[in-house]
Amino acid sequence: MNYVEPPVADILEFIAQEGCTDTQFDQLALRLFAYQYNASASYRSFCQRRGATVRNVKSWNDIPAVPIDAFKAMELRCEPPTPTERVFMTSGTTRADMRGRHFHPRLDVYNLSMTRNFAQRFMQGVERMPMGILFPDDIAMPNSSLAHYLALAKTTFGTDDSRYFMSPTGIDLEGLWQRLAQAERSGEPYALLGASYSFVHVIDALRKAGRSFRLPAGSRILDTGGYKGQSRELPLEAFYSALSELLGVPRHLCINMYGMTELSTQFYDDGNAVVPSVKSGPHWIRSRLVDPATGRTVPAGERGILAHCDLGNFNSVNTILTEDVGEPVEGGFLLLGRAEGAQAKGCSLAVEEFIRSVAP
Repeated sequence: MNYVEPPVADILEFIAQEGCTDTQFDQLALRLFAYQYNASASYRSFCQRRGATVRNVKSWNDIPAVPIDAFKAMELRCEPPTPTERVFMTSGTTRADMRGRHFHPRLDVYNLSMTRNFAQRFMQGVERMPMGILFPDDIAMPNSSLAHYLALAKTTFGTDDSRYFMSPTGIDLEGLWQRLAQAERSGEPYALLGASYSFVHVIDALRKAGRSFRLPAGSRILDTGGYKGQSRELPLEAFYSALSELLGVPRHLCINMYGMTELSTQFYDDGNAVVPSVKSGPHWIRSRLVDPATGRTVPAGERGILAHCDLGNFNSVNTILTEDVGEPVEGGFLLLGRAEGAQAKGCSLAVEEFIRSVAP
């Protein structure tokens, strides 16, 4: 087995295929783990402290999950820096040294992961449709994984008249109202995509103006990213009810994407007619619920902190520990919010353990 080179060609082939067996997922996850274990000294130290080695890790469930705040504490990478690599950073602070960083020496794996998944879960058989983007472009935000994600959506799946409605000065509301009215008149389905907080601003502006739209059948909405202090927060029921009421899009076509800078793959629901909605991912990512203090999987049926094994993460670590509480359900998991109390303390302890384990 080659532990020197990342199995990128095999990962691309794996993403492109239609599904996989448990054995196939395990085989590639273990190959990637072995490569990262050997290529990253900091990750190897962490694994050894957890008692995990290439010899005794037998399944993706056994791969130690690195807490996401470790991406802030140090550079988690297998390949050396290059002038052309893309660096995606977490939001939340203007200080680059306090933001999580995910290094992508090449974007073909990320891009294929995004487009394969997006085509199935959001486009649902439609090849292209006009899109409005409620987020800055990737020129304005070159270190934003969401900006890159939305740019990919627009260029790969949007028609030529797709456009951004957000600039550094805010949302072009008048331009947006004109485009939505045009979609109403034409009867052509329209898609609006953006950060959840952008949609809150749209909801508030529509209510203030006393306006609403009835977008044509087949129109859809994608929101993601939460609020991040950029708007007031809305309960899920109120949020999706308002989107449906003011834009005329049925709630089963109001789709939420759950992703993060530290991953290369996204999760989706099948709309939000019922909230919280069931999130699930494609065949190249798997999730388990863990006790953050020990890293062990919680007993079946219990809530825990979500850990994701993402085969798209070839240059960092393939398994990360989030700070999100999940509950297992048929077909995926429910996302129940951020860790609090004992679980939040467990996440902090996991970060401290990681930092101690890699200290010189």
